[in-house]
Amino acid sequence: MLVDLVFAPEVEQDIDEAFAWYEERRPGLGEESLSCVDACIQSLCRNPEMHGVVHAAYRRGLVRRFPYSVFYEHAGNTVTVYCVFHCSRDPEKWRQRLS
Repeated sequence: MLVDLVFAPEVEQDIDEAFAWYEERRPGLGEESLSCVDACIQSLCRNPEMHGVVHAAYRRGLVRRFPYSVFYEHAGNTVTVYCVFHCSRDPEKWRQRLS
């Protein structure tokens, strides 16, 4: 399925923070985390309804190898990514972002 992909402005900061954290731990690990986030996003674009709804109309895809969730919405022919959050963060933080 071909969809239009849209990112909320905060997503870039989410990804940049994760990249920096992993890159500090081991050079190259930040790149690996980016690749895994990208693979998750590409997967949900191919099949946007593969993940269940977790809050209102928002869905959550899990990133392989790294403890991150990609929160997105599928409406019509568009997938909108709203946040990429670490799984151990307080769920209220992503709920606030999605509200």
